[in-house]
Amino acid sequence: MRVIQVMAGASQGGAETAFEDISLALSAAGVDQKIILRNNNLERVQKFQDAGIPVETLPFGGAFDLYTRWKIKRIIADFKPQIVQTWMSRATHKTPAADKQKQYLKVARLGGYYGLKYYKGTNFFISNTGDIRNYLIREGVDAEKVKVIHNFAIEETPDQPLKKSDFGTPDSAIVLLSLARYHQAKALDVLLKSVVGIENVHVWLAGEGPQEADLKRLSDDLGIADRVHFLGWRRDRAALFQAADICVFPSRFEPFGNVVVQAWAQKIPLICSKSQGPLQFVRDAEDALMFDVDNVDQLASKIKELISDTGLCHRLVEAGYARYKNEFTREKIVSDYISFYEDILGREGLPI
Repeated sequence: MRVIQVMAGASQGGAETAFEDISLALSAAGVDQKIILRNNNLERVQKFQDAGIPVETLPFGGAFDLYTRWKIKRIIADFKPQIVQTWMSRATHKTPAADKQKQYLKVARLGGYYGLKYYKGTNFFISNTGDIRNYLIREGVDAEKVKVIHNFAIEETPDQPLKKSDFGTPDSAIVLLSLARYHQAKALDVLLKSVVGIENVHVWLAGEGPQEADLKRLSDDLGIADRVHFLGWRRDRAALFQAADICVFPSRFEPFGNVVVQAWAQKIPLICSKSQGPLQFVRDAEDALMFDVDNVDQLASKIKELISDTGLCHRLVEAGYARYKNEFTREKIVSDYISFYEDILGREGLPI
């Protein structure tokens, strides 16, 4: 099977990480792929090339960028894929629809509630949650054309373990880890406010984004700047999970929430908000503790509860890990992708 994956997203981000993970996993499973990327991340290009996957980089510019669409059409003609899978709106808009003979199928993978004006000419859709699938159907997409396939996580052993002292944190401190863009939707301000009255708690914020200066100013205003550590964008997720004590995912808006599954896979107790994605997956007080969006007092209470109850931490970790093993492993998700590709090719009478 020959597949082209098209991504025009940012250099970093949750959707970009999912794209990278899934593309590499499909290649490892024997799917013959070509990657088309926006020319903004040489590190990602190198990772695909190291895995033996050919990569093309393109500008993916605005309305006056006619070259990208023309070049994608040429790449498709040369590579002759059966599936062209696009990730998010810009990549989908720039990727030509299949011709009347349907030599290939155009499949759009959605990890959010994107406007569908850029998705004309798409043959099939993959959504990473049931709620996004329902949104697509409400917007007029045929239910038979939409498949739910979740993101996966990997059980990782860190190459270079981290110590709390690596980030200026006392070994005796309780570390709350949050992996997220510094963005209003991620509600990192709620996390910072929640720890003001909790002694011996430090916060590690692994990410980058437009709110960094605001968050640093807030930590100063709250008098906790010495307990808040801005780590920047990190790729050593396993090492961070291993060194921290609790993972906190406080988002105001979250269609899925990769961090939830990653925390389960890495066996760290989890606290998350009742935003869209977690509400579809997390079982409150069974595999994580949940709090109402923007409720600082509730989050503070959940943090204190986990700090004081090691038995509860253990139960959450065991239940979360069982959820991961049953629903979110790489092997299961790769199998779901390949089965879906085979199914739609068979439906359209194309060779597998």
